[in-house]
Amino acid sequence: MTRDELLDLYRRSGALLEGHFRLTSGLHSSGYMQCALVLQDPASAEVLGRELAGHLRALQPTVVLSPALGGLIIGHEVARALGVRAIFAERQDGQLMLRRGFAVSPSDRVVVVEDVVTTGKSTRETLDVAQAAGAQIAGAGSIVDRSGGNSNLGVPYTSLLQIDLPTYQPESCPLCAAGRPVVKPGSRPAA
Repeated sequence: MTRDELLDLYRRSGALLEGHFRLTSGLHSSGYMQCALVLQDPASAEVLGRELAGHLRALQPTVVLSPALGGLIIGHEVARALGVRAIFAERQDGQLMLRRGFAVSPSDRVVVVEDVVTTGKSTRETLDVAQAAGAQIAGAGSIVDRSGGNSNLGVPYTSLLQIDLPTYQPESCPLCAAGRPVVKPGSRPAA
C-alpha cells in the first residue's frame, strides 16, 4: 500500500480530520487521524493489519500487545496476519496493566502495536508493561507516525504512514489565539 493509497483510504472514510484538536498528549493540532473510522470497516482493518504485519514479521514476535482502546483492532489484525496471540493492556486507576488473565512469559517476543504514535507515550507505557511482565521486547509498530521521527521508543519501530501534522503547546497555539474552539477526540482524556 502506497502513501497516497493510505491517505486516500483515510480521506474516503472521513478519518483525516481538520480543525482544532486537543490530543491525548495535551498538545493542540490542526489535524487529527481518527483511525477508528478506517478500522470500523473489517476489510480495511484486515488490509492494514496485513500490511503492518509484513513490516514486523522479521522481528519474529510471538505476541502482539496493544494499548486499549486505540490499538485493539489494529493489534488484533496484525496478530492474525502473523499467526500469533493478540492481547491488550488497559488502565486501572490510571495505570496501564495486563488484566483479564492476559500474561506473557520470558520466552515471548512482544511487539507493541498502536493506531497512531504522536509523542510515543502510550507506546512506551505499553512496552514497559511487557518488560515488567518479563517478556522480550521485539519492537513496535503503528499505522500512523505523526511524531516527526521524534517518538524515541528505544526499540525497532515501523509505521505504514509518516505524516507531519503540526502540533502546538496549548499556551502558544495559534488556533487558540484565533479563538477557534478546541475538540478532544479519541478515547482518553488529554494529559
